[in-house]
Amino acid sequence: MDRSQIVLAFIVGYMLLCIVVGLWAMRRTRSADDFFMAGRHLGFIVASVAIFSSTMSGWGFVGGPGLVYTIGAGTFWMIVSTPLGYCVMFYLLGKRLRLVAEVTRPISLPDAVVARYNSPSTGLLTAVAILLGVLGYLGTQILAMAMVLQSVLADVATIGTLPLGVCMAISSAVLVFYCVTGGIIASVYTDLIQGIIMVVAALLVVATAVATVDGGLGEMTASILADDPEAMSPWGTRGIVGCLSWYFVFVLGLSGQPHIVTKLMMTRRLDEVKGMFPIAVIGFLLSALLWISIGLCMRTLVIEGLHPPLAEADLASPEFLKTYTHPVLAGVVFAGLLAAIMSTADSFLNIGAAAVVHDIPRACRGRSLGNELLWARTATVIIAAVAACVALASGKMVALLGAIGWSVFAGAIVPTVAIGFNWKRATPLAANLAIIVSLVLNVGLQVFSVTLPHLFYNGALALLASLTVFYVVSIASPPPPLDPEIETAMNL
Repeated sequence: MDRSQIVLAFIVGYMLLCIVVGLWAMRRTRSADDFFMAGRHLGFIVASVAIFSSTMSGWGFVGGPGLVYTIGAGTFWMIVSTPLGYCVMFYLLGKRLRLVAEVTRPISLPDAVVARYNSPSTGLLTAVAILLGVLGYLGTQILAMAMVLQSVLADVATIGTLPLGVCMAISSAVLVFYCVTGGIIASVYTDLIQGIIMVVAALLVVATAVATVDGGLGEMTASILADDPEAMSPWGTRGIVGCLSWYFVFVLGLSGQPHIVTKLMMTRRLDEVKGMFPIAVIGFLLSALLWISIGLCMRTLVIEGLHPPLAEADLASPEFLKTYTHPVLAGVVFAGLLAAIMSTADSFLNIGAAAVVHDIPRACRGRSLGNELLWARTATVIIAAVAACVALASGKMVALLGAIGWSVFAGAIVPTVAIGFNWKRATPLAANLAIIVSLVLNVGLQVFSVTLPHLFYNGALALLASLTVFYVVSIASPPPPLDPEIETAMNL
């Protein structure tokens, strides 16, 4: 069996595992609460691994090395800021969101928002923001998944290079089956397996990358520095303003990622949150080593003429794994890549389906759709198809497409949830206006391709604007009445 066949065998084996897990999880998915919230029976280890796995995903494993290859050390600010984002998230929501879930029994984040503000309109706008963010961020996962599969199949002599759309259809078919059958239960339990794979694989990949370039990391740094001094400066090619704006969005914006914060509501007991934080941070930092090492190594190899220039920056990970790693390690890491992508995509499909069949109907007509479980599975298929079309039409790099989705979530949910669930003075009107301002700025700046001075990140402007509106309007509005149970939860 040659190298390409070994790698393909690992990928096929992983896809079969997804199908098996989906069928197993289907037996445990008997209601919408199971489909969307895993019945709130997760242990803290499963939940914490699911949190860091969802953060990395295809965005970090495929898009991250591509950004390092393209713009250099400036992307390290994303890695530095994300663990700090975990600190902020667990401080603001680790206990608070679980307490609210305990007293209100929501099956989605907008459910909890409606209970906090006693406002169906706030729940509706939150659901709309989630759905829009899902289409961008899910497109990231689907695009990354298709690129990985296309790269692997191109080296199999009997198959050759397939169009990206065909690879997207193949991988999405497995993803949709897995999501439709098992819901969030299938996602979080495969997160546990693939989280372990991600950490082990990242450590092995770092060792391989260092050994690939004579002189290791020192030679990589020197080579890139000689070619482009700005790329290896502390701010990279983004500059100080661009990097600090990224830092702001990633530190504070993590608390606004619904596919991550909803997992805080799924644990069995409140006291389990304390053990989740260190596992999530350590897991992310270790797996992020793959992000750094592959990006630096591939850029060095191209500069030194040891590897042809990449047709696309997002091919950095696939090209490195196919060319410079042992075939078994390449197979394991490729399987880990698909695992990271699929589990995160499952989370997005899950919260997107909840918005379509539960949150938006409840806000508009006072009740969700009948037979929610059936409609949730139907909506999952439709959302996956739409997101795939968005990914094909966007032409964006994986990491940048993911950053757009991250910004949409952050601008809408950080004020409404991360701040609002800790501040009794927050009002429904303030939350509604903050969400609207965030969506208008995020979508408008992207549609019109606006570039801000000094590469200030568009998503940072949207988040600053939504926070400002949220605070100003809340202070100017009469104090809102709170449900006694919500007030009790906020007092603890």
